[in-house]
This record gives sequence, C-alpha cells and structure tokens, in this order.
Amino acid sequence: MDWSSYSRLTFEYPADGVLLIKINRPDRLNAMDEVLHTELSRVWLDVDEDDGCRAVVITGEGKAFSAGGDFEMVEATLGSFRVISRLLKEAADIVHNITNCTKPIISAINGTAVGAGLAVALTADISIAAENARLTDGHLKLGVAAGDHAAIIWPLLCGMAKARYYLLTSDFINGREAERIGLVSKCTPDDELMPTALRIAEDLAAGPRRAIAATKRTLNHWVRAAGPIFESSLAMEMLGFFSDDAREGYTAMREKRRPKFPSSLGTE
Repeated sequence: MDWSSYSRLTFEYPADGVLLIKINRPDRLNAMDEVLHTELSRVWLDVDEDDGCRAVVITGEGKAFSAGGDFEMVEATLGSFRVISRLLKEAADIVHNITNCTKPIISAINGTAVGAGLAVALTADISIAAENARLTDGHLKLGVAAGDHAAIIWPLLCGMAKARYYLLTSDFINGREAERIGLVSKCTPDDELMPTALRIAEDLAAGPRRAIAATKRTLNHWVRAAGPIFESSLAMEMLGFFSDDAREGYTAMREKRRPKFPSSLGTE
C-alpha cells in the first residue's frame, strides 16, 4: 500500500500483519486541522484495501493522542456553510468508515484525546488507555451540541447515566476511570500502553481473519442501529457553529477564560 498521499499520519508495520498508524502533529499535540480531519475520514478505506494489514493500531506521536480541533480550524468553521458542510460529511465518515472497516482497529490512547481524535479512539473496536490519558468531549465548552461520535457511542459503552453526565459537564476522565465506567476496553500503565496494544494486534493478526471480520460486523450492528441518533447529533452540532454561543466559546478558549454564553445571559 502506498501511503505517500498522507501528510498528517505515518504508517509502519511493526509485526506481520500489523499496521501501526500515528497521528503526526506532535508540535501541536496532534490537534486537528482540516488536512488531518480529512485524512482520518478516509484512511480506513485504504486500510481495508491493504493486503499487508490484518489488524491496526492507531496512536498519537509524542505526548497526546489528539488535543481536539486547533484554533485555525475552529475559526474557519464558525458561520461558514461551506466548511461546515465538509466537516459534517467527514465527521460521519470517520465513524462509519471505522465501523465498516473489516480489519480490527485498536486505539492506544496516550495522553489527551478530544474531539475527532476521541471519536477515533472510542469508535475503535478495542480501546486501550494509558493511566494518565485524559479524555473529554468538549463540545459544550465550545457552545455546540455534543455531536460527532458522542451520542452514538457513549451510551453503548458506558451507559446513559454516565454518558449524560460527562457529555453535559465536559469533565475530563483519566484512563483508570474510563476503564472503570466501561468507556474504554482496557487501561494500562503508561509505559505498557504500546506493548499491550501491539501484542493484542499481533494476536488478532494471527487469528481467523474471516471470523474476526464477521464478529466485528455483527457487533457493529448495535452502532449502525443508532445511525439516526448519530445523524441528528451531527446536524445539531454543525448548526451550533452558526451561533453566537460558538463564537463566544471559541473566543474564550483563545483568551483562556470562562465563556459567557449569550444564550445563558439572555442576549441571543
């Protein structure tokens, strides 16, 4: 497989049948820009076509898995029908293409995971978090609905009560707590994260390929059944980028202060 068209992702084969993908913007804590968002939406189609791959591990280069959307990407989104339309399609593709990929996908969550990066981490078939990983769905802090992966996968993983709490509060969760509530498959000490993920990938790569693909396909009918919820949440999120709340949330993030949302002040 020729991976040369990708500039924000790196690819290597650390063991027979195992593909290791790294999100590669370490100087920005692997924050999402338009190029990375696009690449994460389409890479799973190429993974499916890669005859040298029977299991995938995805992680972040450096200290973070992915620290959410960078300021430039968020600013470009605000009030732009063109950008919002593109992001709507790509956000849907990230979840659908991971779900429909026939290869088992393991996320090795090192450090912070937010936004579309968290969507990849939690939609993966097996998610392994380092103890000191920090996960949050921060949409409400920005002033938009919890969209992309949140409404479709969190209730399935950790139950409605925990999903409501963490999606409404945007509280951070460390790896230990994420495992305890069932949000991730497994938690390991930080230095054991990659050896554990690669060991599991090697075991899967040596397993019965068709049976693994069939099991993944049938299990993911639970995700597909939530498709209307997913589409609704994406639409709600993207609509929010036209609001004054989203502009204030973005400005507050840049200024590192608590937002004063117009809707809560009665001025919107």
